[in-house]
Amino acid sequence: MDKNEKKVISSNRKAFHDFIIFDKFEAGIVLTGTEIKSIRKGAINLKDSFCKVSNNEIFLYNCHISPFEQGNRFNHEAERTRKLLLTKKEILKIQNKVKQDGYTIVPLEVYIQRGFAKILIGLAKGKKLHDKRDAIAQKDRQREVDRALKQRY
Repeated sequence: MDKNEKKVISSNRKAFHDFIIFDKFEAGIVLTGTEIKSIRKGAINLKDSFCKVSNNEIFLYNCHISPFEQGNRFNHEAERTRKLLLTKKEILKIQNKVKQDGYTIVPLEVYIQRGFAKILIGLAKGKKLHDKRDAIAQKDRQREVDRALKQRY
């Protein structure tokens, strides 16, 4: 594996179904020792997690990282609030978009790059029910086209 290659640990597929993603940012995560060990094992769930800006810092909420099996009394709490590491310029840009345009900050995926755990967060707006139906119908049409082309050749 190349040094700059990223290994995706967890992906929030529900976010792509429920939201329209407009902009993406890569952030570091402040973790304890047993948390990074659990993440490397793949014991992380982003399903109901979200991010908030407070005091010019971004925090990750409801992200479940399972306790490390070999961790003793120093084990971490599974759903604690975790700080995300971004530049001040990126934080201000995100904060302005959330306040003015009503965007939501959604975690998209967690991966390991050069030994560090990173999280990809996105500025998103919620999809309406008809948007979700349109997206499903479009995927079905594309699947049919791909199937027909595959049978033809």
